[in-house]
Amino acid sequence: MKYFSFLCMAFAILFLTGCMKEEPKPPNTGKNDKIVIYQVFTRLFGNTNTTMKPWGTIEENGVGKFDDFTDKALSEIKKLGVTHIWYTGVPHHAVINDYTKYGISNDDPDVVKGRAGSPYAIKDYYNVDPDLATDPARRLDEFKALVDRTHRNGLKVIIDIVPNHVARKYQSVSKPEGVTDFGANDDKSVEYRRDNNFYYIPGQPFKVPEFNKDQLPLGGEKNPLADGKFDENPAKWTGNGSRAAQPSVNDWYETVKINYGVRPDGTKDFDVLTSEYDTASIQKHFDFWKDKNVPDSWVKFRDIALYWMNFGIDGFRFDMAEMVPVEFWSYLNSNIKIANPDAVLIAEIYNPAIYRDYIRMGKMDYLYDKVGFYDSLRVLMQGKGNPNEVIKVQKQVEDIEKHMIHFLENHDEQRIASTGFAGNAEIGKPGMVVAATISTSPTLVYFAQELGEPATLDAGFGKATRTTIFDYFAVPSFQRWVNNGLFDGGQLTENEKELRDFYSRLLNLTITSPAFSGRYYELQSANAGITENYSDRVISYARYSGDQKLIVAASFDKQNELKFNLKIPAELVSLWNLNSDKLKATDLIYRKYTTELKTGKKGEGTIEISLPPSGSFILELQK
Repeated sequence: MKYFSFLCMAFAILFLTGCMKEEPKPPNTGKNDKIVIYQVFTRLFGNTNTTMKPWGTIEENGVGKFDDFTDKALSEIKKLGVTHIWYTGVPHHAVINDYTKYGISNDDPDVVKGRAGSPYAIKDYYNVDPDLATDPARRLDEFKALVDRTHRNGLKVIIDIVPNHVARKYQSVSKPEGVTDFGANDDKSVEYRRDNNFYYIPGQPFKVPEFNKDQLPLGGEKNPLADGKFDENPAKWTGNGSRAAQPSVNDWYETVKINYGVRPDGTKDFDVLTSEYDTASIQKHFDFWKDKNVPDSWVKFRDIALYWMNFGIDGFRFDMAEMVPVEFWSYLNSNIKIANPDAVLIAEIYNPAIYRDYIRMGKMDYLYDKVGFYDSLRVLMQGKGNPNEVIKVQKQVEDIEKHMIHFLENHDEQRIASTGFAGNAEIGKPGMVVAATISTSPTLVYFAQELGEPATLDAGFGKATRTTIFDYFAVPSFQRWVNNGLFDGGQLTENEKELRDFYSRLLNLTITSPAFSGRYYELQSANAGITENYSDRVISYARYSGDQKLIVAASFDKQNELKFNLKIPAELVSLWNLNSDKLKATDLIYRKYTTELKTGKKGEGTIEISLPPSGSFILELQK
């Protein structure tokens, strides 16, 4: 969840000059262990209702269900080149719908964003969103069936855990015996106590934010609970850290912040890790904490994570992980990894200065590579910026590149084809090639990205250019692929079919070609500003492992065909032990373009390349 932007480019100096420990470079094993994560917003996935009324009810606009993920649907997702599926919006969050007959209390619209609610305002960590079940009384059973069905189709399952905050009206009706709700045992007379789950504002009741006419709960629709009041006395700190009894509409007012034993002045009320744990094993991290008395919130989230691991979940995406102390992550993630060494742990982080701490001390597998990589690639796709900046920021994370997740879309970001981003999905092709092939890191694709969804419609809370995560709605391009439950793309336009085919070809290449788990060699410095006709809209580099040698070239020029002789430095020619004067090179994406690598007397090589507008080649040298 990203309600405000962490503009962290100022940390670049720290990023480059901090104490970097060199991690082993990927070996030339000839194997491929790259992963591709397909993020689906679960309530929108199978919804075929075409009403799409702003602020529409569940009856008016419909909602997707767990059962919509049929074997056919899952097998088609896997064929796209996917290894993991991230079901977004699964844990039970606050929602404006009456489920009182299932023992669930109604939520107050004054502290719920949208009608379907934010998936990051969790109300019950031990159950799932009742909207997603055909029979809400059996919602956990239905989700378990989906997890099993997903595994049966060869995909791993990831869900969200939101450690920094919970819904203002957190109330678990499904917690195991012996588990107490967040805040149940808190001393509310003080602002802070280590084992309180929340921070308080003693003597002041909570006040609903002052909404203007464009921000009214439920769009201004009358509702018995939408009365400008919410009973919370004393008021709690808001999820983004606001200490005001009446938060702003720009605060995360629907949530309350979790206390991890960090005092209001920022000092820590728990044991801290020494520098030796920077390189210590999971077992040593686990051993460090096992006899320690840790804050109550730590134990609660450990139990939640292990509950879902035992349920069959293969990994977690941790929302706004940087707002939680790194010591907690050492504690939690070592517990998770001891239970399941193969668990996939992903952190949403936007502060480059702490990347290495959260990987080495916090034991995260992967971090968002948004600040730097995504940001520079986005600018390039918008027709601005410089390709050299992408190469530069990739160099900055060279020692941790395998831990950085690359994406062009997710639920927080604007759609590539939206008017706020590039305005055309075709422009996303070279960006996707670079994002998916420049490193050994995972690739994240947001559902309907592969169809060029432009997100042109306002759903209610929030505005177009992003697919809504707050309201009952649908995704038109994806509905055409779903094709009334056939999941065969039968209603797609020709452009959508072609784009999905491109994504399938590219993603499958990345998970099957050994070179993409191997070494990287940048070619930009040997060509930019030196090679004739090598445009300032081109990115090029080499990837190789074992016997596979690849040259990647991507053009971000939307109008012109670019023809040039790409220079291959003598050092790379030597590394590759190229003995022939000429080697055939064939594009692996469509296998329709062939050229040659020629080596000269000085040991340098050249490849004649002709890139179409927004075109890319992944050229494989033939033996």
